Amino acid sequence: MSTTNSLPKHSIDINSPMAVYDFNNKFTECLNNYFTDEYEDLVVMCIGTDRSTGDALGPLIGYKLKKSLRNHKNIFVHGTLENPVHAKNLSNSIDLVYKTYKKPFVIAIDACLGKSDRVGHITIGYGPLKPGAGVNKDLPSVGNMHITGVVNLGGFMEYMILQNTRLNLVMKMADAIADGIQYSIWKLLRKDTKEQYELN
Repeated sequence: MSTTNSLPKHSIDINSPMAVYDFNNKFTECLNNYFTDEYEDLVVMCIGTDRSTGDALGPLIGYKLKKSLRNHKNIFVHGTLENPVHAKNLSNSIDLVYKTYKKPFVIAIDACLGKSDRVGHITIGYGPLKPGAGVNKDLPSVGNMHITGVVNLGGFMEYMILQNTRLNLVMKMADAIADGIQYSIWKLLRKDTKEQYELN
């Protein structure tokens, strides 16, 4: 469960019929603005655990992206249903990313709790997120860019709320985010290929 304080941010309502389209546009815009030439490898870090419905958003997205992006070089996914990135291994996972990859640009993804009118909203923003803050855990910040999904109400009995979050909402958000990221990366790679072809 994360909190973020950085700007700018874009918010998408998962219940909108244009949710996937809106997410893709905003994510592509952020990627074009922030994934600059100073970075080389793109790392998607999906944070959460499959032991809690509400906190499974990250691992579900990681599971979907690991399959769809496995053939792309310089693009890596950490945090899946099989090998989740969670509170107990987050610090080691962050260290591994910066030791393993070349000038990594990290996109951190996590579920969060919020106000009733924000449940079902996906937020995309520049800067790190703070995993665990929503459930009063002190964990390191992570990410050059972040994506969060508000899966349920916050402010009281957070662990119980997470356990009783509807899987349907989490799956809808995971599908939209994974599909949007996959399509944005496809467009990014196509753009790079076109530019390389024109230079040659």
